[in-house]
Amino acid sequence: MKSTKSRDSSGSGHQDSNAETNDEENDELCPGFKDVDAFVKYGLGAVLSATKASASLPQAGDEYDFYRSFPGFQEFCESQGDKLLHCMSQIMQHHGCRSHVRDQNKLTGLEERFDLVVDSNDVILERAGILLDEADGVNRSQQPVMPAGFQPPKIVVSSWNRKGPGSGSRAETFRLLHAKNVARPQLKFKEKIDNSNTPFIPKIFIKPNARKPLPSYFTNKQIRKERPEDLDVPAALADFIHQQRTQEHVEDMFAHPYQYELDHLTVEEKLLSKPEPQMYKPVAETKFSFIDSLEDLVALNEKLCRLSEFAVDLEHHSYRSFLGLTCLMQISTREEDFIIDTLELRSEMYILNEAFTDPSIVKVFHGADSDIEWLQRDLGLYVVNLFDTHQASRALNLARHSLDHLLKHFCSVDSDKRYQLADWRIRPLPEEMVQYARADTHYLLYIYDCVRVQLLDFNHGQPGLLQCVWNKSKDISLKKYVKPIYTEESYLELQRKQKKSLNTQQLTAFRLLFAWRDKLARQEDESTGFVMPTHMMNKISEELPKEPQGIIACCNPVPPLVRQQVNELHLLVQQAREMPLLKAEIAAQKTKGLTPIKKPEVTLFGPHDTSRVSESDLPHISHDDLPVKQGLLFSEDEHRMDVDKQKTSGLVASAKISIFQEEETQDDEMSLSVAQVKARQIIESFENPFRMYLPSKDVHVNKNAKFDPSSKIFEISKRWKLQSMEQQQKEIEAKKKAKEEAKEQARKATEERNKAKQSYQESLQNVATVRQQAAESAKGGGKKRERAASEVGELTPKPSKKLMKSAEKPQKTEASPQDSFKPFDYSQSDLKVFAGSKSKDNTQFDPNRQGEGFKKKKGPKGQKNNFGAGNRSMSFLPGKSDRGFRHNWPKR
Repeated sequence: MKSTKSRDSSGSGHQDSNAETNDEENDELCPGFKDVDAFVKYGLGAVLSATKASASLPQAGDEYDFYRSFPGFQEFCESQGDKLLHCMSQIMQHHGCRSHVRDQNKLTGLEERFDLVVDSNDVILERAGILLDEADGVNRSQQPVMPAGFQPPKIVVSSWNRKGPGSGSRAETFRLLHAKNVARPQLKFKEKIDNSNTPFIPKIFIKPNARKPLPSYFTNKQIRKERPEDLDVPAALADFIHQQRTQEHVEDMFAHPYQYELDHLTVEEKLLSKPEPQMYKPVAETKFSFIDSLEDLVALNEKLCRLSEFAVDLEHHSYRSFLGLTCLMQISTREEDFIIDTLELRSEMYILNEAFTDPSIVKVFHGADSDIEWLQRDLGLYVVNLFDTHQASRALNLARHSLDHLLKHFCSVDSDKRYQLADWRIRPLPEEMVQYARADTHYLLYIYDCVRVQLLDFNHGQPGLLQCVWNKSKDISLKKYVKPIYTEESYLELQRKQKKSLNTQQLTAFRLLFAWRDKLARQEDESTGFVMPTHMMNKISEELPKEPQGIIACCNPVPPLVRQQVNELHLLVQQAREMPLLKAEIAAQKTKGLTPIKKPEVTLFGPHDTSRVSESDLPHISHDDLPVKQGLLFSEDEHRMDVDKQKTSGLVASAKISIFQEEETQDDEMSLSVAQVKARQIIESFENPFRMYLPSKDVHVNKNAKFDPSSKIFEISKRWKLQSMEQQQKEIEAKKKAKEEAKEQARKATEERNKAKQSYQESLQNVATVRQQAAESAKGGGKKRERAASEVGELTPKPSKKLMKSAEKPQKTEASPQDSFKPFDYSQSDLKVFAGSKSKDNTQFDPNRQGEGFKKKKGPKGQKNNFGAGNRSMSFLPGKSDRGFRHNWPKR
């Protein structure tokens, strides 16, 4: 068995070594062979015969052991095995492998020899493959030259970056070039990057080709150098100081510096006429310059000022910077290609404004929407007389509008987009990345000529369509860069894009994590995606882990800053978990708006005015459509909840005067677009960036954050504590004063009532009673009927209290002087009311009482007892208990 394996390995080794020798030196033939073909044929025949001979050997096992028992067979096998091992050792020595095949320990010799043979075969076959590739013209031995700290490129395999089967070649993929050890270029910038939560201020301070001078704010360096970040004050106060310093220059700061020049820009006639396309030079024949010094930049600017057009493109990096970095600028003319290192010349790039703002020079871009903003933000450059080939492609209704498609359509060039995802901060740039950057602008001027020709042909020679492209390009050059401003409601826009329903705890966690991510990204000058990607933020908000390890588990891979500040994130998640758990429809706030309150969409509808509206026209609101009581999303809204509950509990629409609020209702946010709402929010932030730190009704602050010394809210609440205490003291004093005034008014009212009662009782004593008035009228010679009636009235000595009260009522109105007194006619009154008490017998005969005399005498014995004793208690006497007798009433 040993000899079999050794012979196989030896034969293959002979073949490979012969092939290698034959490939390396084609001119030198081996001794005994006239050419290579004869040697290959002989070697192949030897290998085949050796293979056949090995197959006829005894098989391993009992057969081999039987033949091995014969001494002649044993000696022959050992001698042949030594020859094979010696030959294999020579081949291994020739290829530089370990060759100690014969001198091995008997116990472990077989395994070690087998490993030596396997390793040697791998080395020999690898070298044979390299030689075959060189013979085919493929050089695999050359290693790419990479800068220090450069990592090997990673292959990103996906469906969006793979060429189709019709391309005729193997599927190519994008190469994601990145470098972990690249030094941060922000550290070398002369001017510090402004990541503050304040609006962007243009960097321009010199205005070439100006038809309107630059405002004084930009030319005065003393004003520009005063930055609130340089002061030792909190961030909130720094924003306020910045606003106070610049409020008098607001109109100048936020206006486009070349607004006037662009508004008065007219396209020349030759640019609207049909051109003759000028063919581009091959890339290999075009002069190339890499500019990274100030002298070369000045020389380039002089060259550009003498041209009539040039093409521009930018390479940008946004992953390791909050606002982003412009890393390269490519400029191509008809004769040369230039690449400018904008990281090295960041503070000197304003020199190119002389050529970029010259209205007689055409600047050709492709898709300049982002490039215009990057030029303003990083380099302070502005573009006048821009032509965007992307807008031209849209006007021509091409199949696609990318630069890749335009290169294929007009130049028949297949662009290599494998380096779109490369890290353009790498220095020095690899040659393949330089060639990729050159290709973006090298063909752009030829495409510029071709699209102008097609725009004129497409419109039958009329320049209307071409003029439209020029106008759209001018609108793009009028764009202004706007910094991302953080507000309290910024997280809502991102949360709506996720299209997930969150409860109050999850929404609070999302808001706190969003604020933490924005703050840390500004401080560290990292992108929000580097600090914490949005999908990880959603995962943490949904899960609400109880432990820091749970936060780490929600992130895969774990961002570096998340791992560093996991304890702070854990505190934020705990703060969110302390919020009351409410449903989404209850937790909806008017300003936050998860589920808006439904209102009847009927104009001029009042809940009480139904005079002009029929019952069928009235809006029918079911129980489900009534406004839902708003939940307490934040703890400081408790004082507002009572008011909102009163408003929504009873009426469908609250009755109020709205004649003075017509202008406000017209500016409702529901009628505005998303862009208009964003613009209005940005304009409001320009007015007073400090307002977000002021205590107001619209600010929602968690109660727990006020008592956390590490939070910003704790610091701000301490500043306003004195003012709030003064306001509370004033309110308490006002309440006390109001209570004292109310008590004083009540005391005065009681005194007035007592005085009125006393004066009324005194007036009653001076007024004569009815009986006295009747007696006086009888003495004056009145009629008998009236006198008899008065006598009967005198016979009632003790009328009841109810009758006294009823008698007092007419006396109140009859308290008048004696001259206007008119006696009461008792002939029409019911005299039975005066017969309540026992009267004396009248000696005078009265015909009216004649028939009732007997009844009136018996009356006091029966009914008079109960009537006269109306105020006495009917309870039993306390002395004796007559409980068993049913009708035993007490006696008088």
